[in-house]
Amino acid sequence: MRKSIFFMLMLMSLSVWAQKKKKSEPVPAAQPQPQPTTPSTAKAPKDSLAPVNPLLRHYALKYQLAVQWNDYDIAKDALYDLIIENQGNDSTVIDLAGYYYQNQKYPSAVLVAQTLLKRNPKNASALEIAAIGYENLGVYDRALQHYESLYLLQNNTNVLYKMVALQVQLKRFREAAATADILLAAKDLDSLKVGYPMADGKQKDFALKVAALNLKGTVAMEQSDKVNAKKYFEQALAIAPDYPPAKDNLAKLK
Repeated sequence: MRKSIFFMLMLMSLSVWAQKKKKSEPVPAAQPQPQPTTPSTAKAPKDSLAPVNPLLRHYALKYQLAVQWNDYDIAKDALYDLIIENQGNDSTVIDLAGYYYQNQKYPSAVLVAQTLLKRNPKNASALEIAAIGYENLGVYDRALQHYESLYLLQNNTNVLYKMVALQVQLKRFREAAATADILLAAKDLDSLKVGYPMADGKQKDFALKVAALNLKGTVAMEQSDKVNAKKYFEQALAIAPDYPPAKDNLAKLK
């Protein structure tokens, strides 16, 4: 979240060297545009330097100081100021969505992300925030839709795992079985981890393959295929004997 604002500060400090397109058609300082290439012999007139927008600089410094001093309410206000002053900058809007997500204000995070998705349905950051937001709000069908769109963009194994889990949650067992097969065939599956809260309140990381096998077993169990369900639960426990979901599911079969 900080990177885009710091980047904006850098751009503003350098913007005094930017050329205008034409003296009669100045480029708005709040929305700097790329300049056409000019011959190397051409020189910009001294009076054609684009001015720095003082409000943008003020709000960006306000944001930087608020983050530095751990005052995130003021940082949020600065983000709103930046968005109003420079409404074409999606990176600032995604920072605001990220702020709401990090502070568990999921309705606001979803609404901001949806605004970005109306502008660009392939905005991966907005898709992820919307998916996580809907999931935390219990709107699992909308969360699944956004994870599916995100997976089509990124082919990300972690996103695929979230899809299987939500399909199971929504009792779409045929879809879940097919998606789980794709997940278990992922080349990077063995290198990925997933956290699970243990009985002592601490989170422990398990191989994602363990969670995937448990989901595959859950689908089989829900389809009354106890033989395959037991096989997948046992495969999961062979890798991680203390993985609670697989232990609990195996106990249900007995």
